[in-house]
Amino acid sequence: MSQGSGRPRLAIITGDDFGFSSAVNRGIIEAHERGVLTSASLMVTGEAFEEAVALAKTHPRLAVGLHLVVSSGYAVLPPSRIPGLVDAHGRFSSELVRAGLRFQFKPRVRRELRLEIRAQLEKFRQTGLALSHVDGHQHFHVHPVVLGVLIELAEEFGIRAVRLPGEELKLTLKIDRSRLIPKAVYSWLFGWLRRYGERRLQAADIEFADRVYGLLQTGRMTEEYLLRLIPRIGAARVEIYSHPTVSLDCGDPEGASRAQLDALLSEGVRRTLASSGFQLATYPSLS
Repeated sequence: MSQGSGRPRLAIITGDDFGFSSAVNRGIIEAHERGVLTSASLMVTGEAFEEAVALAKTHPRLAVGLHLVVSSGYAVLPPSRIPGLVDAHGRFSSELVRAGLRFQFKPRVRRELRLEIRAQLEKFRQTGLALSHVDGHQHFHVHPVVLGVLIELAEEFGIRAVRLPGEELKLTLKIDRSRLIPKAVYSWLFGWLRRYGERRLQAADIEFADRVYGLLQTGRMTEEYLLRLIPRIGAARVEIYSHPTVSLDCGDPEGASRAQLDALLSEGVRRTLASSGFQLATYPSLS
């Protein structure tokens, strides 16, 4: 959608890994109270999950979605229910390519995956929070099998929006040319997954943003980067996500940083969003 469409420009500003640790929780709440953050993605198997839910309930303007975990994290179901997905401690594999292939080609693993996705959605529903959207740890929610399960369960669990990573490689490289090869690979892979996801979600009448920024600059969504990115965005309905935390002393996930919290607290970032015509929004705003 172009800037000249006549519709308001909307910017969803999301903090991922809500519930991972108290430091992440505090970073997200501070960015919401004092900065531009409008949305959070909740890990229902995170160590600080219950604290995150309590904080969300005292901040009703914070939109909360499910941060689905099917890699490099822990499951809701016990290992005996999903032995093809997790180890004896209930932890998913960190070998992402191997995990993706097993999801695609092993029927037993696909059946177990459906059980675990349902369990995470059910645990989110039990919080009593409204489900803003669904995204995923390491973006496994856009794997064709995982996305298919989410679409199957959308009506039952009220899934009305899903994050589809999608940003312009050339735009990112104009701002920061570091890690050029990984960025090019991610751009190609997630570009294909984005096109596949758009078709599936449109057919299911599930919302998604025109552009989503954060993948190619993961862990480095700093104030400097955002100040250069935002004026260059051409789409009208966008999500910008990052991994804010108050401290890295609490076992925070890879990619989390205080610099990303400072970016969300920046008055310069707030002014740049406004001067670029963006209203702060949430995924429910897209409807």
